[in-house]
Amino acid sequence: MSDLVIARSMFGTTMGFHIIFATIGVGLPMMILTAELLYQKTKDKEYAVMAKRWTKAFAVLLGVGIPTGTIAGVQLSLLWPGFMEVIGRVMALPFQIEIYAFFVEALFMSIYVYAAERIRPWMRIVSLLLVAMGAMASAVLITNVHAFEGTPAGFRIVAGKIVDVNPWKAFFNPSFFVTSGHVALSAYTTGAFVVASVSAFKMLKADFGSRIYLFHKKALMVSLVIGGLFSLLTALNGHESAQLLHQYQPEKLAGAEGLFKTQDHAPLSVGGFTDKKTESVKWGIEIPWALSFLAGNRFDTVVVGLNDFPEKNWPPLFIHTLFNAMVGAGTILILISFFGILWSKVFKKDGFPKWLMWLYIASGPLAVMGIEFGWIFACTGRQPWTIYHILTTADSVTTSTNLGLLFILFVIIYIVLGFSVVFVLNYYFKRNTVTDDLNRADQSGIAVFESNS
Repeated sequence: MSDLVIARSMFGTTMGFHIIFATIGVGLPMMILTAELLYQKTKDKEYAVMAKRWTKAFAVLLGVGIPTGTIAGVQLSLLWPGFMEVIGRVMALPFQIEIYAFFVEALFMSIYVYAAERIRPWMRIVSLLLVAMGAMASAVLITNVHAFEGTPAGFRIVAGKIVDVNPWKAFFNPSFFVTSGHVALSAYTTGAFVVASVSAFKMLKADFGSRIYLFHKKALMVSLVIGGLFSLLTALNGHESAQLLHQYQPEKLAGAEGLFKTQDHAPLSVGGFTDKKTESVKWGIEIPWALSFLAGNRFDTVVVGLNDFPEKNWPPLFIHTLFNAMVGAGTILILISFFGILWSKVFKKDGFPKWLMWLYIASGPLAVMGIEFGWIFACTGRQPWTIYHILTTADSVTTSTNLGLLFILFVIIYIVLGFSVVFVLNYYFKRNTVTDDLNRADQSGIAVFESNS
């Protein structure tokens, strides 16, 4: 295995692990804010209990997200010095501003956790709003570096030197708004379905109609509404993302759809896998003209095929499978969320079919997998470039060797962190059950945030 492959694998593993906590860390504050707003509106103490419990989980996840994010930053500098040279000169603004976004998030989360019972209701809401905004800003700012990699702007390279640097033009590169919107919307979707997954599991374990069952059903319904809304918005934003690829990274769009020949009225291939020999998508279902419409809102839009590019610049052809997996996960989430809302609110059913409950239990992991598929597709589909058409991945990587042992050590660290998260969450919530929190809320008149454990 070459050092380039090891370096990519090491950083990919780091980001694959970190993105779980980073995504939930953006989505969960939105759920906490929603529960707090519902509590202030209805004075139903169960919503305050939800906010409390989700806040505790968020604190644990944040405790893992911070060190894994730090590791990712260190690895960027150590593994990709060629890339960081350009970023340091051109695209340092997101990293600088992100420090303040994280400061706002941490400060106001501390205020909410430790002073919620001593501040006015509107201050509680403002605190959570700033937490949610800080979390989203952190994600958007870091993601903007990824957007810059696909649509670089604000500088030129002349005779190997970086000239005409315009940091703000680089910051507001052509894909900034679409990419940052996709990240924020998909994070809110994931946060909602992670809560839905836990709520559905607890509903299956509780006695039907009991207070615990109804508490988790209430949490599930909030999750389905938030998750359904943002999963639909994510899909709409995905349409804009496809148009962005058509304009700025046409070989990536062609690879995503296994399209080899440039054509108008291009079909959209669903499923199957890309076969280079036959230049087709085997066992896929073709939707006539759909790719052209996706790319340009017209059926006669000309979509450029892979054959129009040098083969050395083709992305890996398996990105078609990644793209389908990402879209498939999102589609399932949209369908099950709106079906659940109709089942409960329109058909007025008290419970859900068991098969649907198991789908809701799987929805959290499915949402996380959708995020993973999306990020791998986005980064792998840009290959062989680190910065599109400017800097190759091979020219970005470190010249250091013997990275294999370091890779193994990092994997061990992630395994330990993963088990630690599960252990801490399980330990805390076993000692502080929903019943305990509801009883404390009944006794005090409001949900108390300090446990008596």
